[in-house]
Amino acid sequence: MKVQRIKLHSTHELTWILIGDDFASIDPVNDYLCYLRALERSPNTVENYARHLKLFWEFINQKYYNWKEVGEPELAEFILWLRSPDPRVVSIEAKVAKRTERTINTILSVVYSFYQFHQRQGSLEDLELYKEVKILNPKYKPLLYEMMKNKKTQVKLLKLKEPKKIPDILTTSEVQELIDNCNNLRNKFLIKLLFDTGIRISEALGLRHEDINSVGGKNEIQIVPRKDNVNNAEYKSKFVRIIQTSGDLMRLYARYIIDEYPDVDSDYVFVNIWKGEVGYPMRYSTVRGLFKSLKKKTRIDAYAHLLRHTHATHLIRAGMNMAYVQKRLGHSSIQTTINTYVHLTNDDMKEAYQKYLEKKGV
Repeated sequence: MKVQRIKLHSTHELTWILIGDDFASIDPVNDYLCYLRALERSPNTVENYARHLKLFWEFINQKYYNWKEVGEPELAEFILWLRSPDPRVVSIEAKVAKRTERTINTILSVVYSFYQFHQRQGSLEDLELYKEVKILNPKYKPLLYEMMKNKKTQVKLLKLKEPKKIPDILTTSEVQELIDNCNNLRNKFLIKLLFDTGIRISEALGLRHEDINSVGGKNEIQIVPRKDNVNNAEYKSKFVRIIQTSGDLMRLYARYIIDEYPDVDSDYVFVNIWKGEVGYPMRYSTVRGLFKSLKKKTRIDAYAHLLRHTHATHLIRAGMNMAYVQKRLGHSSIQTTINTYVHLTNDDMKEAYQKYLEKKGV
C-alpha cells in the first residue's frame, strides 16, 4: 500500500492518492481526498490525511475488517495497534508507545472525518461512532441560549487524554550558533528570517523579491497568500499582512542577493543554488535536510516551526501586546495565540514574583 503523488491532468496541480499493493485505487479513501481538494485544502494537508488513512486501511486489511462495519470496538483496537511498538511482538516489559496521544488523536480525527464524509454521501449507513451529550451551561450565554439549552451535541466515542506539554524554545545564543554553522548566506538568511519575523516556513518558501521592502528604512516584509507556488508552499492564512523587521536582516538579504543569488530569471527569494535545478524554488525537503545537518554540527535539535515558536514566546515575555503578536503571526483568533504560545514556566513565575517583591521594596 502506498501514498502516491500524482499530477492532475486538468489543472496540472500536484496531489496525493492511496493505492493498494496491486496498484489499484482505494476508492473510498480517494473519493474523500478528492473532496478535500474541492475544499481547497493544501497538498500538504491532503498528503497528511492520505498517510493517516493509509495506516487505518492497513489495520482493517490486517484484521480482515469491512470498512463499512467499523464501530467502537474496532476503533479501540486501532488505537492499540497505533500505540504498539511492534504489533508482532508481545512484551512483558513496559515499552514506549510508538505514537504519542496527540498523534493518535490526530489520526482518529481524520478517520472520523472520513466516515462523516461517506455518511453524508449516503455510501454507508450511520455507524455508532459518536455519543450525544447535553450542552453544559456556558459562561457566556448567547441571545438565543434559552432556546438551545436543552439541545444535545455529538462527541467522539474515543479520544485519548493528551498530557499537557510545554514546547521548548531556543535561546538567542542557540539561534546564533545555528546561523554561524550555516555554510552559505542563503541558509543564514533563512534561519534569521524565521527567527526575526516568526513567519511560517511555507510563507518563507513562497516569498518573492517584491515582498521585501527596505526603501527609506521601512524594513518591511509583506506576506502574500499565493496558490501558484511551484514548490507547493501553501499558506494557512488567506490575508495579506505586513511584518516589520530589523535592518540587520535586510543587510543579510542584500548580501545574499549580491554574493550568492544565481543569474536566473526567478522572482522567488529562496532558490536552489548548488544542487538540483538551479533557480528552482526551495522545497520543504531541502529545509528539513538543512536542520538535520545543523543538528549534527551543533547538537541543537531545531526545526523551522520551533523558530516561529521561539520568536512569539520572546515577544510575549518582552511584554508585547497580545493583539500585536496575533497580527504579526497571522492568527485569525487571539485565543489561538494565547493557547499556543503562552507558557508559564517555573522560571517565569519566579522572575515575576521577584519583580513583585522589588516593587514592594522587600
